[in-house]
Amino acid sequence: MPEILTEPWEYCLYIPNDLRAVTISRRTLRLIFTMHGLIRLADTAELLATELVSNAVRHTKGPAALRVRWSAGVLRIGAWDADPEPPGPPVLLEQVADVAEEGRGLALVQACADLWGWQPLVRDGSRGKVVWCELAAA
Repeated sequence: MPEILTEPWEYCLYIPNDLRAVTISRRTLRLIFTMHGLIRLADTAELLATELVSNAVRHTKGPAALRVRWSAGVLRIGAWDADPEPPGPPVLLEQVADVAEEGRGLALVQACADLWGWQPLVRDGSRGKVVWCELAAA
């Protein structure tokens, strides 16, 4: 079994605007966590990444990226997209019907992550945003 590495690491997966990218992202994350000995975080991290990536793919028209970083016992998952508009505010999970297919994403992120947020990005003339969340290892 792989050892838990205390050294910081970071991965970035650039994805097209394609719903299949959500599954590819989730499976890639599972492999990363397995190889770094963080399998105990995999289920929650996959859920969070799925919500962030699916929002990036569903609600924007351009490419996106998934970034995952481990540093000082904290896992940060972020989804970048080319749309500079802020994400809508999360609704309370109690207000979302059990059968609703949409509208739960950021509410799940808020409920499962230790911390989450978003920030606008401007780089090389490109605009966009990153929506991120954090999980502590403890």
